[in-house]
Amino acid sequence: MNSVYWECIEMKKITLSLVLVLSLALPVNAYNMKHFTEDIKVTAALELLDKVGADEIFDNLQANSVKIIFYDLSLMSYDYRYHYAINGTNNFGDRYILINTRYRKCSTEEIACLIAHESCHKAKVATFAEETLATQTEARYWLKLKNPNKIYTDNDLKNRLDNLAYLYSHSDKNNNRIEERIANSEFYRNQFSIK
Repeated sequence: MNSVYWECIEMKKITLSLVLVLSLALPVNAYNMKHFTEDIKVTAALELLDKVGADEIFDNLQANSVKIIFYDLSLMSYDYRYHYAINGTNNFGDRYILINTRYRKCSTEEIACLIAHESCHKAKVATFAEETLATQTEARYWLKLKNPNKIYTDNDLKNRLDNLAYLYSHSDKNNNRIEERIANSEFYRNQFSIK
């Protein structure tokens, strides 16, 4: 009986060791996507960001307790009808990323880039530096996520992302083309009072 008891103990040790090794070998999703959204499309975009190790994006989302939804931005203001997404708070102080419903049919990669951009906005009112960082982050993730074997539907979001990626990849420390683009935009010149 004593030898059977010790064999049973050894088998438990082996089983426990095997379970431990397997659990360490399997990837662990550290982020609960339901914390950020209930939308399947947004969840897929977040999972894609998680897959490429976009910890900075999730750190920003978690730090600001952000919820992400699709929303018809024209309902907020007619001026917002063509905006891609906005980051702000509701009447209760809850932070949201609102992705324009116009882009619901865009690819997961494109939606992920919008989330990457908006996650960089932390201040209640964006600054020129924050907008530059957010736009560079959007471009960087498009370069990382865009699948060269996939044919993307031609739309204004894809064209924007391709343009930003080009500007980002053709910038250097002395010539930040994304910063120049923002500084030369009438919309941003008005928003940031750039002369």
